[in-house]
Amino acid sequence: MPKHVLIVDDSKTVRNLVAFIMKKEGFKVTTAEDGLDGLEKLYGAGEVDLIVSDINMPRMDGLTFIKTIREQDAYKDIPIVVLSTEGQDKDIQSGLTVGANLYMVKPAQPEKLVRNVKMLLG
Repeated sequence: MPKHVLIVDDSKTVRNLVAFIMKKEGFKVTTAEDGLDGLEKLYGAGEVDLIVSDINMPRMDGLTFIKTIREQDAYKDIPIVVLSTEGQDKDIQSGLTVGANLYMVKPAQPEKLVRNVKMLLG
C-alpha cells in the first residue's frame, strides 16, 4: 500500500508541484486548498500517513489547522511538514510549537522534501 500524503496549500501551483513530486515517488496524494478543506479531506480520506501544509491560507490558516489536528487523538501522531514562505525564526518556532514535526521554507528543493517526508514516514 502506498503511503497517503495530504497536501494543504492555497496556491494551486504549489499544490500541483508538491503533488507531482510525491506521486513520482509512489505516494498516494490528496490535495486541499485551505485548513478547512484540509480537515474535510482528512476526515473523509481514510488513512492519511503525512500532511504537508502551508501557513498563510484563507478561511483557516496552517497554524489553526495543525493545532486542530493535534487536539484529536486519532490524528495526534500524524507527521506534519510545514511548507511556507514565512522563514523567520518566530514563524518556524510557532509552526513547531503548534505541533509540526518539520518546518521547510519555500521554495523547497524536491529532493530535500522527499528525503524529509521519507524520514518522517520511516
